[in-house]
This record gives sequence, structure tokens and C-alpha cells, in this order.
Amino acid sequence: LFVICITFLKILSAKTSLICLIKYRCYFWRLYRTYMKNETLINIAKDYKTPVYVYNGNKIKNQFQRLKNAFNKVDNLSIKYACKALSNISILSLIRSFGSGLDTVSIQEVHLGIKAGFNPEDIIFTPNGVSLEEIESVASMGVQINIDNLSTLEQFGSKHPNTPVCIRINPHVMAGGNSNISVGHIDSKFGISIHQIPHILRIVENTQMQINGVHMHTGSDILDIEVFLHAAEILFETALKFKNLEFIDFGSGFKVPYKPGDIETNIEELGEKLSQRFKLFCKTYGKELKLTFEPGKFLVSEAGYFLTKVNAVKQTTSTVFAQVDSGFNHLIRPMMYGSHHEIVNISNTKGKERFYTVVGYICETDTFGSNRKIAEISEGDILAFRNAGAYCFTMASNYNSRFRPPEVLWYEEEAHLIRKEETFEDLTQNQILIEFSETATIN
Repeated sequence: LFVICITFLKILSAKTSLICLIKYRCYFWRLYRTYMKNETLINIAKDYKTPVYVYNGNKIKNQFQRLKNAFNKVDNLSIKYACKALSNISILSLIRSFGSGLDTVSIQEVHLGIKAGFNPEDIIFTPNGVSLEEIESVASMGVQINIDNLSTLEQFGSKHPNTPVCIRINPHVMAGGNSNISVGHIDSKFGISIHQIPHILRIVENTQMQINGVHMHTGSDILDIEVFLHAAEILFETALKFKNLEFIDFGSGFKVPYKPGDIETNIEELGEKLSQRFKLFCKTYGKELKLTFEPGKFLVSEAGYFLTKVNAVKQTTSTVFAQVDSGFNHLIRPMMYGSHHEIVNISNTKGKERFYTVVGYICETDTFGSNRKIAEISEGDILAFRNAGAYCFTMASNYNSRFRPPEVLWYEEEAHLIRKEETFEDLTQNQILIEFSETATIN
């Protein structure tokens, strides 16, 4: 709120006309609505029980608009939400209503997108290591195909030369905040190496297939804009080798802040620099192309909250544990990636801060955060994990035979249940019980 107020005061000091005041009051109100009150979160926890995922639709909308504004100098901009970050069909429907397309990596995500109302032509399919049959099935729906493998490119081009294809290039640029999410370096399994461009051109010539786009994705949590722009230059150079392109796809990977004072991708600076370079490239190419991005985490990460209840506060000789009613079966990122999620005691925000290690109920090491400074915790308090919108529920499992939690969308000051909590019937519905006689013996 302090940042919002300072921003508003600066606007007032710089702009005095009535029109400007109205304009920026609207901006101030939109920004304010991207924040959820603790009271609202506690009420959701009471109404839908814990654990529960909550998504602020106003924040998603604000992030989408922010990305559009950063590239508003580009005449033909396409944003395709990377739905692997959060694939609930109501979230997909909401993002579609903003004017977004969809980036998918499996045929199942394609089906989800179509169910959520996306037109097939607004969906791009960028798989890795899937069968040719899956690619052909998706192509038959009218979805844009993106291929990152020479063998698959040749097979598909030989059978379907008239189906337009985008090519995913590996620019051999190391970017991203974790080795597991850096996908554009030389040892990555993703993309066709820039050193294999002659092979691509040979396949295109031999099959007479249509190439209508080039694509790259260097990785997630990109901080250095210059590294991204360097990779973009490689993609521009590659694009010149294909004469009938319709779009250039730069993927995404923009970093969001995970804690107070954390750094993030300066999307406005990137927008200014890349837009200028893209427009210059289009002049060189001799054709106005579409500039495409595939944001996932950037749109939904900060919109998400994961609410848990404290089952027990356990004091040992060296540590105070806050044990919650969840585990890495619901939120695996801290254990898998070492990811940081701010943890806030929303039941006691003004309490004296103490150090806690927050752990789950899974029957092995299951730590959400070690030695965190959190307002004093009591049993029954609600802890909110922030940045729980991306790669959280989508990576949840039934480990320890636990149910996956419900999901709630908070939008336009109203809570909407968008996924029910699982039941025992959900857990067993696809299992087949074989009855064995109690008289069976072991030799």
C-alpha cells in the first residue's frame, strides 16, 4: 500500500489536468485491487477449509495488461499463456477473456484449452519428446505446431508438407534461475541447435514443407535483459533464413519477485529495447511479422496463495517446527527446486516475530521453509504461502494417498470455487481391486 500511495502522489504532482487525474485514479484502483486482504483469505479458509489454493484474478489481469503495455509499440503482438503453469479451465477461460492465446506442451493441455473456449488457431503446441502420432493428432485440430527435433521435423514434413510448422531453436544461451528451468543452453534437450540450421534448411528443401515461425525459450527467472536480447539477435539471424515467416516467438521466462526487495525482470525496459529492435528487423525482413510471447509464471505466480492450517507447534532442542496440514504432495517447489515462498501468519499479523521451520505432514523430510521469521504462531493459525500461482497445484500429487486440495478464484470481489477437494472415490476410481483368498500361502 505504501508503494501504491507514493506512486499516486507522484502522479498527482506531475499531472494536474482533470483527465489525467481520472485516468490515474482508475490506474490506482486497478493496482489496489491486485492485493488480497488477509481478512478475505481467512474467510476463504473458513468457507472452503484448508489446505486450499486461492488465485487473485485481478492480479492476473493486471500482469497481462502490464505485458501488453510494455510492448504497445509493436503493431502485431500475440500473448499465449503457458498453461503448464496453472491449467485449471476456469483460469484458462479468464485469461482467454483478456485476449490471450494458449501455449501447450501436451495433447491433454490442448483439449483443456479448447474446453475452456480457445480457438485451435490461437493455440501453439510445443512438445518435447512426444510421439509423431500425438503431433499429428494435434495438427489435425488446426493447432499451430512447434517442432524442436530434426528427426520429427523430417518425418512430419514428409507426411504433411502443407501444414505450417514453427521451429524451436536452441540459441545456446544460458539463462534462468535454476539448472532445472534453464532450457536454452548447449546441453539442453530442448530445441534444435543453431549449429544445425543447415540440416533444417536441407529438410525444408527436400520436403517442401512450410515454415511459418521460429521460436526460442531460454529458461525461467531471467534477470539479465542483455542476455535475452543477445538470444533474440540469434533468433533474428536465424529468421532471415526462412522467407515465409508469419511470427517470431520469444517464449518467456520473465522473473517475478518472491520476497520483499527481490529483483524481477524489468519488463518495461525489455519492452522498449526489444520492440525497437523487432520493428527494425521487420523492415529488414520486408514484412510485418507477429511478435509472440508465452508467459506463464509472469501472469499467475504472484496471483496465487496457498493457505494451510497449523496442526502443531513442536519445540525441539534446536528448532521450533510449525507443522501444517499439507506437504510437498501439494506444494513441491521448495523441496524440488529449493524455491522460496514467503510464509505469512495471516491469523496474527501483528504478533511478535519468532523463528520457525515450517514443515508438512508427509512421511519423509518435508520442509517448506527453514528458520523463517514469522509472526508468533499458535496451533490453528492460518499460514499463507505467497507466489503459489505457478507450478504449484499443477505439480501436486496424491503421495501418501492424500487428496489434492480445492482451488478458489477471487475475482471482482467474489470467491468462486473452481475445483472441488478430492474424495476417497476420486482416489480409487481408476484402481482395480483383485480379491485374494485368505487361504493363500507363501512357499
